[in-house]
Amino acid sequence: MIVRSILLIASLAQLANAQALQKRPDKPIPPTVENVYKKGLRYLATSQKEDGSWSDQGYGASTGVIGLAIMAFLAHGEDPNFGPYSKNIKRSINYMIKHQRQSDGFLVNKAGRGSMYNHGFATLALAECYGMCRDPRVGTALKKAVKLSLDAQASNPMGGWRYDPGGTTSDTSIAGCVLVSLYAARNAGIPVPDEALSKGLKFMRKCRDAKGVYSYTPGFGRKRNTFTAIGQLCEALAKGHETPGFKKTQAYLGQNINYMDDKAPFYYKYYASQAFFHTNEDLFEQWNKRNIRYLSSIQANDGSFPSGGMAGPTFNTAASLLSLALNYRLLPIYEK
Repeated sequence: MIVRSILLIASLAQLANAQALQKRPDKPIPPTVENVYKKGLRYLATSQKEDGSWSDQGYGASTGVIGLAIMAFLAHGEDPNFGPYSKNIKRSINYMIKHQRQSDGFLVNKAGRGSMYNHGFATLALAECYGMCRDPRVGTALKKAVKLSLDAQASNPMGGWRYDPGGTTSDTSIAGCVLVSLYAARNAGIPVPDEALSKGLKFMRKCRDAKGVYSYTPGFGRKRNTFTAIGQLCEALAKGHETPGFKKTQAYLGQNINYMDDKAPFYYKYYASQAFFHTNEDLFEQWNKRNIRYLSSIQANDGSFPSGGMAGPTFNTAASLLSLALNYRLLPIYEK
């Protein structure tokens, strides 16, 4: 399963806001953020298994959850080569590289099982890691993972991705996840054809209605703010800030800034933070303040965040921390 965040101003102002965010004003990290983040990292470190995975609800061994946990460490400035969490980061990186399917580069777990959803988050983690520390082993694994994603897209008539690499349908959740990973890989220096990014973005746009709201698949399924946040992030990474669709989604999300996804709250927060961040500085600041207050009020004493739905505490904790990571802006994907 495994990531920035989502809204009301005209084009020149949008660009100015984006530049201001990227340069990061010299603001101190809010003490509450640092406290929540440190507690969360301690939980991830102490609950990690020796092989670099986690055990909660069966999802802790999925490469997507492992990838999100890696990014949670990296987003705080932790390093795989030194520091208090270097061993934890190395274990998880080694897990993904060790179990990557050699025949095609699919990032699977030790049982050989995986999905494009997990593959996308795991690829994103490798890209962020490679962008921060040029480990050749990570670079090799990342290139293989990117090739698998490109091959899967090439055989998909919709130009997106589904759970299986050979899938012929697509949805905004999986396609958005893989698309973001390809942008991150390109940022890290891995060749990704423009055509692949354009095809993926074209699919995402087919899922957007006249009001800027995204559905699960084109013309089907309930529209949700979570899918809308994913779509807006993809549009932002494609530098589509001045497009009419982006502006409509911006307005919609701005009107729904207090939205809470009761089915996948931490998954929504992970994407919403990035979408707001890439869209408008004032709206991001509003979102960020609310998010900090909420997460600090529900974090357990051990640093974890409560299980909900099909997600376990590892996913929820990593996703929650990453929704706060825009306060640090250390990951390469948070700087582009």
